[in-house]
Amino acid sequence: MNSPLSTNKDYQNYVDKKSPNSPILKNCFNAFWVGGLICALGQLISSYCMYRGLSVEAAGSVVSIILIFLSAFLTSLNVFNKIGKFAGAGSLVPITGFANSIVSPAMEYKSEGYVMGVGAKMFTVAGPVLVYGISTSILVGIVYLIFNTQSITLV
Repeated sequence: MNSPLSTNKDYQNYVDKKSPNSPILKNCFNAFWVGGLICALGQLISSYCMYRGLSVEAAGSVVSIILIFLSAFLTSLNVFNKIGKFAGAGSLVPITGFANSIVSPAMEYKSEGYVMGVGAKMFTVAGPVLVYGISTSILVGIVYLIFNTQSITLV
């Protein structure tokens, strides 16, 4: 039984013919300018907050809150997903991408109820990121503590 796709090389040639070519340069450019636009928006909000008299830390908190809200709101309108398709990684500037990764599963599973749907599925995407981030920060803190024992004084 000899099929037309009998060898790995034939199969790979078939896949290459059927797969669309990815415009890498265009995708990188779109990711760059959309990510830059999101960061510029954050900087504008920060500058305005500091102009109004907020400290750097308070302005940073306000920027985070506004960008999280905008990302969640645009995700609920299915706009953020279109931005993500267009810009790829550029829309995943950490705080906006993280908000999107929490809101998307929550919206998808809301028909299963607030506890077993939204509550249980909300962190399916972001959960592993949180677990590894928190675990890594604990390990780094322990390593820092071990190598910087001279800064600890016992009473």
